[in-house]
Amino acid sequence: MKELMLGNKAFARGLYEAGCCFVSSYPGTPSTEVTEEAARYDEIYCEWAPNEKVAMEAAFGASLAGRRSFCGMKHVGLNVAADPLYTMSYTGVGAGIVICVADDAGMHSSQNEQDSRHHAIASKVPMLEPSDSAEALAFAKLAFEISEQFDTPVIMKMCTRVSHSQSIVETSERVVPERKPYQKNIAKNVMMPGNAIRRHPIVEQRTKDLAEWAETAPVNRVEMGGTGLGIITSSTSYQYVREVFGDSVSILKLGMVNPLPERLIRDFAARVDRLVVVEELDPIFENYVKSLGIEVSGKDILPICGEFSQNLVAAAFDRPVEPAFSLDEPIPARPPIMCAGCPHRGLFYTLSKNKCTVMGDIGCYTLGAVAPLAAIDMTLCMGASLSAIHGFNKASEPGSEKKTVAVIGDSTFMHSGMTGLANIAYNQSNSTVIILDNSITGMTGHQQNPTTGYNIKGDPAGKIDLEALCRAMGFNRVRVVDPYDLKACDQAVREELAAPEPSVIISRRPCALLKYVKHKAPLRVNPEKCRSCKSCMKIGCPAVSMKNGKAHVDATLCVGCGVCDQMCPFDAFESTGKED
Repeated sequence: MKELMLGNKAFARGLYEAGCCFVSSYPGTPSTEVTEEAARYDEIYCEWAPNEKVAMEAAFGASLAGRRSFCGMKHVGLNVAADPLYTMSYTGVGAGIVICVADDAGMHSSQNEQDSRHHAIASKVPMLEPSDSAEALAFAKLAFEISEQFDTPVIMKMCTRVSHSQSIVETSERVVPERKPYQKNIAKNVMMPGNAIRRHPIVEQRTKDLAEWAETAPVNRVEMGGTGLGIITSSTSYQYVREVFGDSVSILKLGMVNPLPERLIRDFAARVDRLVVVEELDPIFENYVKSLGIEVSGKDILPICGEFSQNLVAAAFDRPVEPAFSLDEPIPARPPIMCAGCPHRGLFYTLSKNKCTVMGDIGCYTLGAVAPLAAIDMTLCMGASLSAIHGFNKASEPGSEKKTVAVIGDSTFMHSGMTGLANIAYNQSNSTVIILDNSITGMTGHQQNPTTGYNIKGDPAGKIDLEALCRAMGFNRVRVVDPYDLKACDQAVREELAAPEPSVIISRRPCALLKYVKHKAPLRVNPEKCRSCKSCMKIGCPAVSMKNGKAHVDATLCVGCGVCDQMCPFDAFESTGKED
């Protein structure tokens, strides 16, 4: 049956049809929907793991038990999972293991723009790269076959455009291979030095075997057109090249991007007058071609930064560029900002008011760095806020801890914040940590996590008690505050910063966008009381603006949180009395 599918949904369908039985992932845009869609199939066990390292190790365990397994993550998540990945390359697999890594060229929702092909090369693991939804489905199935044939994990590299665009796929029935019986094999599966040293030559030979397979594999194909120009490309870059050039050029489309097929590339290069590599981000194909002694262009005409497009490719080759759609009237820019009623807003206002140095972390609360709050001084990677505040306070002049805090979300804390918190307790810096508990993993679209009490399907699950956990890790001072209560927030921050020992504040209120949250009636402004002081504008709430010189509340956005009301010295805000 043919169906229009999102790339990530097609990938999940490929997992289903291939007989995958176990899925463990950590949500990360643009990879998240692969696991969410896989969870719709009752035949597949699916879970959200606390982080990507745990997810990959769990998938490895399922593979040892003889079932095809999968783990998914975004590009920065593969950094977290690199530890097991590089050694899994040595152990090989039981049943097949497929790993999804979704790159984010253009940094639509990421803190960097890394190219995951480097991980495949460094770990000596094969990588497939689909260019549309149909290939996402087909390559997912093929990846399991490669995994089992060559005794290796296989990485599927997605990207934002393939993950989040739709194309036609053709579905088929699910086929589940027989479970492979577990067999104890210490020499293969116990990677202590004496065993690992004997596995390394096996990995090197496997890479040679895979490179030979890639020479004739249907995932790598030559599409001959005009021979004046030949283009080597992959993924969405292939789609852009086809749209710009049609059949007027010859194309070598690479579906397996590691290892690369030497003979196929040499033969293709010999058939064209000019050779160009079109690839997003780093010149990995280009450098490989140059290493073969072949003259080739690439990054001399195409950028190394950012996401490609049809027009960008056309301009690089001096081809006609389609005019971009534009409005007759300029529209004001709308920077990213925390939602109306976001529970983090009151807490960030408190930190800004108290002129705190704030070590930030990864999540939607990173938007606390945006004006007018401008309340975050540093954001590095998942969990770094807790490690950074410890180092900052240890290295700063005495008294710095009285004005420095770390903020971290509940899901991020479970991902990689606990070890940083343990470091504070163990090595004793007087650090104040604020866990922003909004009862969900917010940034990637409301996924459950170990603190929510529900699993990926919404069924009751184990729930970690953050207060008890922090106390068990050595913190005597642990308190909970409602971020909608500005006075309570201010008191908590001031008291914990003044305390002579490390402390944890848990800022707890559910995300305003959760369906089960019951909002209060929206507020309105009494224009007779408003003095146009703009105090309410200091929190950057999108529901509050100035209109005709007076504060104005957009009732379609306001959730009645009352934070603006607490800031108004003239009691100009009042309830409309219309409950949500």
